[in-house]
Amino acid sequence: MARLTEPMRSSFRRWGDCVLFRLALLICLFVAGGPVFAEKKIALSFDDIPRQRGAFFTPDERTEKLIAALRDAKVAQAAFFVNPGRLDAPDGVGGEKRIAAYVAAGHVIANHSFSHNHLSESTAEEYLADVDRAEKWLSGRDGYRPWFRFPYLDEGAADKIKRDAVRAGLAARGLRNGYVTADGTDWHLERLTIEAVASGKAMDMKALRKLYLQMQLSAVEYHDILAQRTLGRSPAHILLLHETDLAAMFIGDLAAELRRNGWTIISVDEAYSDALKKAFPDVPYSWGTLTGALAWEKGVEPPLSPLWMGEGVTTYLFERRVVKETVKQ
Repeated sequence: MARLTEPMRSSFRRWGDCVLFRLALLICLFVAGGPVFAEKKIALSFDDIPRQRGAFFTPDERTEKLIAALRDAKVAQAAFFVNPGRLDAPDGVGGEKRIAAYVAAGHVIANHSFSHNHLSESTAEEYLADVDRAEKWLSGRDGYRPWFRFPYLDEGAADKIKRDAVRAGLAARGLRNGYVTADGTDWHLERLTIEAVASGKAMDMKALRKLYLQMQLSAVEYHDILAQRTLGRSPAHILLLHETDLAAMFIGDLAAELRRNGWTIISVDEAYSDALKKAFPDVPYSWGTLTGALAWEKGVEPPLSPLWMGEGVTTYLFERRVVKETVKQ
């Protein structure tokens, strides 16, 4: 029988201590009644279809690239929330064909209102009439789902009477809340790129890609921590994105990073089957993610601010990392 040397004994002790520590941790988790490994699921959704052109592509090019990127990333179903009123805008030309292309690729479409107005700046009657205009255009189309997403995530702000009137009106129409649980404000980064191009400024595309991914991943992790503190679980999340050039360029990278961080990308149909669909939080100011509203309603403290990348942080990082010298004309 081989004799164990002291270095060998020390090595085995360290290994044993590690195993015992892990076993103790697992036992504590089971005793506490919590899951040892929480399954993390997320679906992708895109707002403002058809959206105005961005900094890099025509609307037709963007749709082609976005469809291809989702296919290559094996995202079988995303949701595209449509504003039919945008079809009459200059960049809306060909929008109906692009919407059909998303559906043909396996994705679904839903109501984002006709005119993309704020509920807080409309009457309940005007707002629901605008919803009806969009519904008239959407109903009966392939890929249609009876979901409504509030433009700007504005559910009436501080006016609870209006909020409840619209909630009741949507329910009477058979429309479910197309809520989101995570929002990385990608529209703000898109605006910064458009302004940079208009000013003749070049951009470091690798730095832009990194910033886009940081924004979305930080938003997902922030809202998941908030949801777990509020609900005691990680729900099926719905990430709010927009039909942007940035999504067309980087959605495949985002999908890869999400999976690398333990997320399973699911269909929006599956995400909206979560028990959260029954949640209608009563908060003093209705505007934003469902995750945030539920936490507010229950008095849950949000995660520390470094997890969150707001507009100010994004602008700072964009100006210092992404923008290069002004292009000479």
